[in-house]
Amino acid sequence: MPEKYEFQITETDAKKRLDEFLFGRFFHVSKMYLREAMRFGKCEVNGTLENLSYKLRKNDFVELELDFDERQIIQPENIPLDIIYEDLELIVVDKPSGMLVHPSRRIRTGTLLNALTFHVNDENLKTKNPYELNFEFSRAGLVHRLDKQTSGLMIIAKNARSHKIIAEHFKRKLVEKRYYALVEGKIEKEMGEINAPIGRFAEEKLWNIKDDGKIAITNFWVKKRFADSTLLELEPVTGRTNQLRIHLAHIGHPIFGDEKYGGKAFSRLCLHAYKINFWHPNGNRQMEFEIDLPEEMKLEH
Repeated sequence: MPEKYEFQITETDAKKRLDEFLFGRFFHVSKMYLREAMRFGKCEVNGTLENLSYKLRKNDFVELELDFDERQIIQPENIPLDIIYEDLELIVVDKPSGMLVHPSRRIRTGTLLNALTFHVNDENLKTKNPYELNFEFSRAGLVHRLDKQTSGLMIIAKNARSHKIIAEHFKRKLVEKRYYALVEGKIEKEMGEINAPIGRFAEEKLWNIKDDGKIAITNFWVKKRFADSTLLELEPVTGRTNQLRIHLAHIGHPIFGDEKYGGKAFSRLCLHAYKINFWHPNGNRQMEFEIDLPEEMKLEH
């Protein structure tokens, strides 16, 4: 059953884009669904249909119609999680390779967000409707992403306040992330920088090196050399889509298992987010977590 929402824009939200404002009001709904609602005439500003980039003004009147059926709500699922740390504000979790971070149009279950929603609401699920319970958690939740086939550390916010603070820290580059990658061939340099712009090729629906793309920089250090491969430590200075995979393929050393970008077939994508350093949202301490290289990426047993 469709529900109608109405908002009077205050000075606080003035100058925000229409889509940014709505994303902030409906954390528990996928951005894809909200964009579709706006594109298909379900949102009006002052009685007129506006595009996603419309800049709001004080006293604008926004009307939005949404249909909250179960397809738009995160289904809680009792999936085991490898939780490295947890407190009242956040969770640090080790995401396994092969798990989607959040539901997609075609895949609605089995994702990290399904598992986290169950975990956060576990006690309440015994007495209440799960479709109501997960709203509060899903308002916060994901602050950043990892590819489905990439494993490793992720920070999960447990409330809207923590989400806002940690997201701002990411924007200000106060969060340091490091990865391990097992790549093809022997890299002779001990360290280096890959600086190559990345953009999207619309026809192929593929992100790759593009002359008019956005600036993208990756630092690397050689950790170990093998007969026909190299274990690298990587620092993504920028955060473009598939940046590490694209950059390593660009220099002729694709990641094992990354067949999309020319890598050899492997049991998994050999990319692992092994370290993360960030400020706790309460502002009282800096936190750093580090995990081991997964067994399937170790060439020496």
